[in-house]
Amino acid sequence: MKWYQQTNFGILLFRLLIGSAFVLHGFPKLAGGPERWAKVGAAMSHFGVHFAPELWGLCAALAEFGGGLLLISGLLFRPACVFLLFTMFVAAVKEYVTGSGNYLDFSYPAELAAVLLAFFFIGPGKYTILHFFCRKL
Repeated sequence: MKWYQQTNFGILLFRLLIGSAFVLHGFPKLAGGPERWAKVGAAMSHFGVHFAPELWGLCAALAEFGGGLLLISGLLFRPACVFLLFTMFVAAVKEYVTGSGNYLDFSYPAELAAVLLAFFFIGPGKYTILHFFCRKL
């Protein structure tokens, strides 16, 4: 098989890169504590949800950090995609509504949402942690 026909390796590489970006963006939110969670969770007010912004912010931080780890490992891949897709959708709407008018503010979470939607349908590929350990048994 030729080097450019390595679909599973390409999916693995993409998972590692996108997952790492989510981990790097999610960790500061997760470590920021309730004050940071409240700021992040306030984005839900654009959907008419005004209660418990700390909880919503914690959920978003966990989705980004934990979801990034799940993307990297390939475990619970599709559920992680769903949670991350929801988080990126909320972030895109928030940036669209309150953004500075700069298209780049809105486009980053929107583009990540598109990547996650594609990931959901493509799947994690062959090279996952589970595949690695099951092959050894």
